[in-house]
Order: sequence, then structure tokens, then C-alpha cells
Amino acid sequence: MEEKMKKILNTIWVMGVLSLAVFCLSACDRNLDVQQSYPFTVETMPVQKDIIRGQTAEIRCTLKRGGEFADTRYTIRYFQSDGKGLLRMDNGTVFKPNDRYPLTKDVFRLYYTSLSTDRQTIDVYVEDNFGRVQQLTFSFNNEREEGKDKPASSR
Repeated sequence: MEEKMKKILNTIWVMGVLSLAVFCLSACDRNLDVQQSYPFTVETMPVQKDIIRGQTAEIRCTLKRGGEFADTRYTIRYFQSDGKGLLRMDNGTVFKPNDRYPLTKDVFRLYYTSLSTDRQTIDVYVEDNFGRVQQLTFSFNNEREEGKDKPASSR
């Protein structure tokens, strides 16, 4: 009877070990799962709200990555919904609306030059090659030059 009990316990132990092995091996995958797409944000320093025609506003930007992947590429583009102006990169590249330009550094500056006397709004989009997008919106009000367009004071 004792030998029969040992045989049953041995069988239970072997079945347990085999079950554990099957469980562990079924969780294995030959493909290594490497995260390639990380979230990111674009932070800016405060930007002036008022601008006059011909004036240039500086927009200081920092790309903050949630992780590093060597093959991640970033592009930048803009769209102007109100007013008229020019946007250029700190390397001198003048942007055309909705054209994508490579963004090669994490700290960069944009320069917006007003070409109108109306309220102006631009949307700047920074995108990675995995489809993630960050949108920044900048609005500028027309600031009249000192002494011009000012009503004469009545005395």
C-alpha cells in the first residue's frame, strides 16, 4: 500500500512539473517586443500676445520625449487660419503652410513675422513618424504703433 501511495505522489509531482513547464513555455515568444513609439510634448516659453505689422515674435520651443528610439523622426508644419504672416525656423527656413519640414533638434526657436493689421492665429503641428501629433496654437492681436491711429484728445 505504501508503494502504491509513493507511485501516486510521484505521478502527481511529475504532472505538476510538466504542467508548470507547459505554462512557462507557452508564455514565450520568439519576437522581442521593442517599444518604438513614445509620447512626446512640445513646451514653449510665454509668447507675446500683441504684434504690429512687420514685427517679429520669437517662440522658444522644447521637444520633450517620453522615451528614446533611434529611428524616431519628427517633422513640423503650420497653418494660418487668421491674418497673414511668415513663420521661419531658427536655421532660416521659411515655412510654407502645411508643408512638412524635418525637426532635427529638441530645442528650437520659431519666428513669426506679422504681415497684416488683423488678428492673427497660427497652428503649429509637430509630428513623429509613428503618427503622434502635438498641436500648438498662437494668437496675436494687432497692437497699434504708439502715436499712430490714436484719436486726438479733446480738451
